Amino acid sequence: METRVAVISIIVENPDMVQTLNGLLHEYSEFIIGRMGIPYPKRGVSIITVAMDAPQNTISTLSGKLGGLSGVSVKTAYSSVTGKNE
Repeated sequence: METRVAVISIIVENPDMVQTLNGLLHEYSEFIIGRMGIPYPKRGVSIITVAMDAPQNTISTLSGKLGGLSGVSVKTAYSSVTGKNE
């Protein structure tokens, strides 16, 4: 199966969504290379980046689910690098 490398950038403005967000990331953990979270209390937001190596439809599905959460903004950047997930 062909996979792509991508980064999902997430800004969480609604802290009530953090548990749901973490649950979704856990569901896709087999595709996650790494993640970084930065709380920014001055603005009342959290900034999260998630690096993935997954089929494009898997990345898109996760991005869509995250973006559907109330008070959560998501943008995804895809690399042109592809490979085979073995």
